[in-house]
Amino acid sequence: MTGRYLIYTPVDSARNERHFDKAWRRFANICRLLHRDGLGYDVQLNLAGDNPHVLITASGTAKPRKHSATRHVTLPPPVPVRRSRERALEVAWFLPENAARRNNQTAYWRARQTRYEELAGMAEEQLRAELEYWQELEVLSGQREHFKPGRTDETATADDEVAA
Repeated sequence: MTGRYLIYTPVDSARNERHFDKAWRRFANICRLLHRDGLGYDVQLNLAGDNPHVLITASGTAKPRKHSATRHVTLPPPVPVRRSRERALEVAWFLPENAARRNNQTAYWRARQTRYEELAGMAEEQLRAELEYWQELEVLSGQREHFKPGRTDETATADDEVAA
């Protein structure tokens, strides 16, 4: 394969710097692409005269390019609705308005002591933000089936029906 590329440069580059920069970027890009394709090239500069230009003559056989592999995005496993509900309850119990209702001697609270100590160290506004987060996640986890592609209201209840 043989090809020629002609790039015109501005006559007075001091006054027309933007056009000169554009021509230089085009020249550098063509050389970069030819090198990437494994082609040899010769450059001839003709900067004198009324029509200054750069002539690039490429020759050789281009190497086939490898296509980049598509990247697969793996989604994390969904958070169960039950876990979201438990986290929202745990956070709500540490808000100041629920301090009198909390009984630290129950088995439920003793089993989760490390989580409670972590939450107890947080500021109130952080607790409120986390409560809102877990409540929203509980709602979204419950609606997860609704957003699956191809799922309609009829097919959503089809699993619940028992064939007679």
